[in-house]
Amino acid sequence: MLSYRHAFHAGNFADVLKHSVLVHTLDYMAQKDKSLRIVDTHAGAGGYSLDSRQPIKNREIDNGLRQLWLRTDLPPLLERYRDVIRGFNKQQALSFYPGSPLLAQTLSRPQDRLYFHELHSTDHRLLKEALGNDKRIKVLDEDGMKGLQALLPPPDRRALVLIDPSYEIKKDYQDVVQQLIKAWRRFPTGTFALWYPVVTRQRIDEMERALVRSGIKNIQLFESGIAPDSEEHGMTASGMIVINPPWTLWKEMETALPLLTEWLSNGEGHFRQLQLVAE
Repeated sequence: MLSYRHAFHAGNFADVLKHSVLVHTLDYMAQKDKSLRIVDTHAGAGGYSLDSRQPIKNREIDNGLRQLWLRTDLPPLLERYRDVIRGFNKQQALSFYPGSPLLAQTLSRPQDRLYFHELHSTDHRLLKEALGNDKRIKVLDEDGMKGLQALLPPPDRRALVLIDPSYEIKKDYQDVVQQLIKAWRRFPTGTFALWYPVVTRQRIDEMERALVRSGIKNIQLFESGIAPDSEEHGMTASGMIVINPPWTLWKEMETALPLLTEWLSNGEGHFRQLQLVAE
C-alpha cells in the first residue's frame, strides 16, 4: 500500500522523538573523518510546508514540535534538534518542517554518501526536487528494505540506516524485523535506527522478542507515549530501537525523554528507556 504520506504527520510527537535521535546520531558519527554511508529506507517527500493542505489537515505538529518551539528550558538533545529545524525557517515562526532526508543532507559532510528510497511516485518527485543537484545523493525508486541489503557493507565500513516504514499492513511489523536482522548480519558494526508506532502493544512486544532472540548485541529502545495504550485511538506512542547507538545517546535521553513525554502528553503519557540487549 502506498497511501501513507509523511506529510500528514510532519512535526508530530513521533517526529520529535525520531528526528531528535537522528540528529544526535548524525552529529556523533560526523566526529570521525572517515566517510559515512547514510541509508533511509522510507524517505518521504523530504520537507513539508506547514501552510500546505496535508499537514494542516490534522495539525499534528501543534501537539509536537510547536510545543517546544519557544521553550527556553530544553535539554541539550532537544535544543540541538530544534536549532537544526530553525535553520530551515527564515523567521522565528515555524513554517517548514524538514523530513529525515533534508536533515541528513544538512548534517552530512562532503565525503559522505546518502541513499534515499521512496516508492510513492509523487513523494519521489518531490524528494528529488527538495534535495537538488547534490552529487552525494541517490534517490531510489525501489523497495527500501530490499534495496538496503545491496548497500551493505559500505566501502569505509561506516553506515547509519534509518528504517521508518508506514506499518499500514500488519505483516510489516514482522517483515521489518526480519529485514533488519538480515541487514545487521551483512554489516554487524553498522548503526541501525528503527522507528515504530504503538497502535497495538502486542505487535511491539513481538518485535522486541524477535530482536532479543536474533543474536544482535547492543540494542537500546526509547519510547514516548502521549496517551495510555489503546487500540481505539490510533497511535498513542512511538519509539526508536537503535542498534549500535552512540555511547552518548543513553545519557542524553535519560534527561530528554521524560521531559519530552511530560510536555507533549498533558500528563497522560508514559515513556520507556531500555537496554534491550547488552553489548
